[in-house]
Amino acid sequence: MNLIHLTDLQADDIRHIWSLADAPAAAPLQGTVAWSFEGKGIRTRTTFIEAFRQLGLAFTELPHLLQTSERPCDLAGYLDPFYALYVVRESDHARLSEFAAASRRPVINAMSAAGHPCEVLTDAYYVDTQIKPLAQARVCLWGPSTNVFRSWHELAQVLGLELVQVCHRRFHEALAHVSFVEQSALPGAVDVVITDCWPAGAEADAQTQADMAPLTEEHLAAMGSPALLPTPPFTLGRELTVDPLEYPGFVGYQQKELLLPVQAAIIRWAMGADGPADR
Repeated sequence: MNLIHLTDLQADDIRHIWSLADAPAAAPLQGTVAWSFEGKGIRTRTTFIEAFRQLGLAFTELPHLLQTSERPCDLAGYLDPFYALYVVRESDHARLSEFAAASRRPVINAMSAAGHPCEVLTDAYYVDTQIKPLAQARVCLWGPSTNVFRSWHELAQVLGLELVQVCHRRFHEALAHVSFVEQSALPGAVDVVITDCWPAGAEADAQTQADMAPLTEEHLAAMGSPALLPTPPFTLGRELTVDPLEYPGFVGYQQKELLLPVQAAIIRWAMGADGPADR
């Protein structure tokens, strides 16, 4: 079972993954993971490697797996006999999707330009268990759409959630389950505000930078002083000016500790280790 987009999952899959995050694996998993990780991704790299170790999986790093001239189908054909699972962080989402479609092994998207499904499954799990059940929670995304926010959009589609996203009108989109509003029309009381780092190159254009106003303490107060979940790495003075360490509603560094059990649960789900592999 692949996890490339969150729309690859059904609502039952998401709830099953979250249930596995609460339950230890019954036995070590067998096989070797092909591990390819573009960029830094300090937290994601740390927790995936620890998840492999805790689950008893060997792993082999294949730097820049998909950044070759080979066709994805040829790469999959040659490598599949050696690996039980691929975990890949690759900005070229189309090439990652093509590889996953060609491979006979599960492929997990550890981040691409189009989405960050593992991060969002972790953050949504935190909201669901520590703030308010997602079906009742008022979740606000602050800023224009990024790969993280795209995955939130997909999660809303799968689970039937309603999100609100605050950004300049020129970044608004026509999406089901997402209400776009401007800062002049804040949504009122919300339960949690989620930020993400600005898209690459945003500061190169003066108009774009002017239209991407950061989150302030005043904005948070106007929305009922909700929980603040900044997606790291965050930069003060860019996507937010309020220092999370000085804001009482900051979810804390420990929130990202959940990456480990949720990523381990995603691996178990993808490998069919805790239930039938077919839906």
